[in-house]
Formats: sequence, C-alpha cells, structure tokens
Amino acid sequence: MKKNIAKLFLILLFLTGFAVQPLPGKASEASWNELNLKATKLYQQGRYSEAVKIAADALTVAEKTFGPNHPNTALSLNILASLYHDQGKYAEAESLYKRVLKIWEKALGPDHPNVAASLNNLAELYKAQGKYAKAKPLYKRALKIWEKALGPDHPDVATSLNNLAGLYRAQGKYAEAEPLYKRSLKIKEKILGPDHPKTAASLNNLAELYRTQGKYAEAEPLYKRSLKIREKALGPDHPHVAASLNNLAVLYQAQGRYAEAEPLYKQALAIDEKALGKSHPDVATDLNNLAELYRIQGKYAEAEPLHKRSLAIREKILGPDHPYVAQSLNNLAGLYQAQGRYAEAEPLYKQALAIDEKALGKDHPEVATDLNNLAALYYAQGKYAEVEPLYKRALKIMEKALGKDHPDVATSLNNLAEFYRAQGKYAEAEPLYKRSLRIREKALGPDHPHVATVLENTARCYREMGKEGKAKKLESRAKQIRSRQ
Repeated sequence: MKKNIAKLFLILLFLTGFAVQPLPGKASEASWNELNLKATKLYQQGRYSEAVKIAADALTVAEKTFGPNHPNTALSLNILASLYHDQGKYAEAESLYKRVLKIWEKALGPDHPNVAASLNNLAELYKAQGKYAKAKPLYKRALKIWEKALGPDHPDVATSLNNLAGLYRAQGKYAEAEPLYKRSLKIKEKILGPDHPKTAASLNNLAELYRTQGKYAEAEPLYKRSLKIREKALGPDHPHVAASLNNLAVLYQAQGRYAEAEPLYKQALAIDEKALGKSHPDVATDLNNLAELYRIQGKYAEAEPLHKRSLAIREKILGPDHPYVAQSLNNLAGLYQAQGRYAEAEPLYKQALAIDEKALGKDHPEVATDLNNLAALYYAQGKYAEVEPLYKRALKIMEKALGKDHPDVATSLNNLAEFYRAQGKYAEAEPLYKRSLRIREKALGPDHPHVATVLENTARCYREMGKEGKAKKLESRAKQIRSRQ
C-alpha cells in the first residue's frame, strides 16, 4: 500500500534570478510580465489547469515577440514545463525542459548558473519517473557549475547538494545521501543563518533521511527545530508550517504514537485549507495522511470519507491520470481490502496500476508497488495462481529500477516469501527471507522495525518447518528490536 506523503522541499527552480531582457514594445512587455506573474500565482494556488492556459499564452507572446530561442522565451517555457511536471505530464515537460536547456546553453554558455538550474529541473523530472541513471549526471553537472560559478558555500550549491542527496535517498543509498544533506545544512546555517526558512527545509530533509532509516531519535529533534523556525519566521498559519506538522506526524505514526500524530495531521489540514483553499493538492495530501492514520487504527468509517475527498480533489486538480490519483485509488482500495470488501478494492487497484503504467512506464517502482498491492488482494482471497506472477514481476521491476540491495527489493522478497510459506513451499521461501533480512540489515541497520518484521516472518516459517530453535532465536531478536522503538 502506498504510504503517507512526507513533504520535502527541493524541487523546481523558476530561474527568477535571471534579468528579464527588455522587450521592443512596452505594451508587449507589460502583457508578458502580467501573464507570467498570473501563471505563477495560479500555480502556487494549485490551480494547475488555469495556470497552464495562462502560461501557454505567455509563451505565445514571448515566441511572437522575441523568437523561439530568446532567454525570455526560456523563462516562459520553464514555467509551463514546471506545471506539466506537477500535473504528471512528463513527456510534455521533458521536451520543454530540454528546449530551455538548449536556449540557456547557447545564450549564456555551458557554465552559467541558469544552465545549472535547467539541468536540475530536468534531473528532477527524470527522478520522478524513476529514471535515476539519467538524473544522476545532470545533478552532478549542475552541482559542478554552481560550485564553480558561485563558490562552494552559495545557497544554490546547498540546493544542488540537497537534490543530489534526494536522488541517493530514493535509490536507498543512504550513506551517500547523508553527507550531502549535512553539507547542504551547514552551508545554509552559515550563509543564511540558523533560523532561516531554507535552513528549516534542510533540517526537514535530513530528518526525512533518518526517519526512512528508522533513526527516529535522530529525526525528531530535527523535525521539531524545523517546525519552530518556520513558526517564528513565517507565522503559525503558513503552509510550510503545515508541512512540518505533517512530517512530524508521519514520524509519530511510524512509531505507533497515534495519539500524538492525529492532532498534528488535523492542524496541518486546517492550516492548508485556510491558506490554500479546500481544493488544493496539499489539502488532498493532508486528507490522505489523516485517512491512513485512521485506517491503520481500524477506524474505517472515519478514513473512508477522507480518502474519497482526497481522491476527488486530485482528480479535479491534477487530472484523472496523475500518479497521485493512483496513490489515492491504492489507499482507498487498501481501506476496502482491510474491511474484506474485495470486490470494491480490485477495480481500484487495477485502475491505479493502469494510471502508473501509462504515466510512469511499466518499469517504474510505483508500478511495482501497484503490483504488490494487487497481489496482496488476491493472496487474501486465496487466488494463488494470480498472486505469484504479480509478485515476481514486482520484484523484477524493483531490482532493475533500484538495484538488488534496495530496501524496497527486500519488501518484494519478503512478500514473495510469505506467499510461498502460506503454500508450504518452505524451500522456496527460506532463501528469500534470508536475502530480505540481509538487505534490510545492510541498508537500514540491524535495529530497524522492518528488520524485526522479516525476523518475525522467518521465525514463523521455521516454526511451521518444525525448527523451533531457529524460530525462537529470531523471535527473541525481533522482540528486542521492538522494545527499543
């Protein structure tokens, strides 16, 4: 099942630092500037469909006034590409980002900071699609340009380090991500000060890394410091404060601290509804997260209307074929599955799978998650002939997209092992459990809750095999891990 969304702050650069080139006519200049400002404002409000129309008009004005290869045209192209990116229209975004990059390289040279910004944006697009091999060299080239042009301690260098770290985090390369996040944080504290909102963003992202690794004690003070900075600098009703509240709630939820998580989710939702409006994509995320909290507590009646409202917002604002719509469908299906409403869950899982395959490609990790979810539904119904090919395809995708030592690969291995165990195929299950355990211990550390989970599952397998001694040993270790959480 797709989890709560923890909000990171790292994505798109609008190239606002570049001086706008004078236009031949003041009327055209005023019109173009007004259109760009209006499109950006609509974008910030989450009114993407309206923003796209205005941004397209701004691009038409720029192309007509300056020609297709002018820097001002690149600015409008970048805004439109960013909108397509957020709408999940990746093919349209890619062609525009590439055109922006070509214009900047020709107009400013290959080592200009605006070229670095374009490289960063294209890399972010590839990362969203799981095309990590394409993203990595772009991030690295952007970092190199910024360091050379601006110096090693510039805030834009910090942003570049943060984004490269985000790529490594997505790949499960946590040891490579951590020093980049820390260097980014150090730069921002030095240049911008310890109480700057951008410093808060770096604190948040480092905390996210620690949370992913199960290092909850390290993550919590960073989340709290980020929240405190934002409340002081931006005021208690700012959307970034809502994001910090949301992320702290995700941490508490991961620890089973549900009573502490719920009021934070509710406060985040109230802030975003007031600041952004009740139909903003961030509100949909807040609703999704609160619904998932209720689901895992078995509060199904409270969860369902929140999931449905989140889905409705995303379909309206992002369009019916966006990956976030697929996430909402998955989570609503998971809610139905938990209640034994299998007939209602299956079409939603299938719809989510179709959306992600179309939007992201058939080899994206999100598609593997969809396959795992659908397989779990069939498993719950005892439809074993339909389960195995889905789990195997999911595993193959994860290994190809993320590498054989990624934590998500361990999850796929665990799921397939559980399937074999349920059928009494212990010889097939045991090596999969062992490999899953080995990956999780290496990637997440020996005391992560996910390590405890695979230990418990392996112990159950051994007990069914009559190997009581091995089972007790693994159960004892799992219990020790759980006691430390």
